[in-house]
Amino acid sequence: MASAEGNLTWLPAADHPELVAPPVSAALALVPYTRVAEIDASLADTAAFCEAYDVALEASANCVVVEARRGEVTTLAAVMVLATDRADINRVVRKHLGARKISFADQAKAEELTGMQQGGITPVGLPDGWPILVDEHVAAAGRVVIGAGIRGAKLLLDGADLAKLPGAEVIALTIDS
Repeated sequence: MASAEGNLTWLPAADHPELVAPPVSAALALVPYTRVAEIDASLADTAAFCEAYDVALEASANCVVVEARRGEVTTLAAVMVLATDRADINRVVRKHLGARKISFADQAKAEELTGMQQGGITPVGLPDGWPILVDEHVAAAGRVVIGAGIRGAKLLLDGADLAKLPGAEVIALTIDS
């Protein structure tokens, strides 16, 4: 039966900095009970990952980077939503960030600014000042699997711990909320 742990070997993340991106390693003290597991990088995308490692979709949370613009001001933000849900980017996220226009951030730009790989970007270790919008379902989910900053690993932590990250807010983000 699929679970948050799946069939992976989870290790204390703080003891294995080689399995996470450098900015993630530097921020692990903010989420002290986090575990990490090495995975096949070609299976980093959510559906393939959950199937291969027997992780429940409802225990997997995705991080998308959005670029919100209002006039000359651009804000980059992370949006966390369960793999079973869809974030309302155009209405809820745009309005919350006070933007006129919003889009998914360019992949190369997101990688450069975060120091993380696309498909592994995580809210742990994002640049200072970035808003982190955590859907209420993620915060209430208990243990969830998220990116580790690289495609070859995943983090396991309590979804509520994401709300403790600098710049994090828990709000209703999903279309069916």
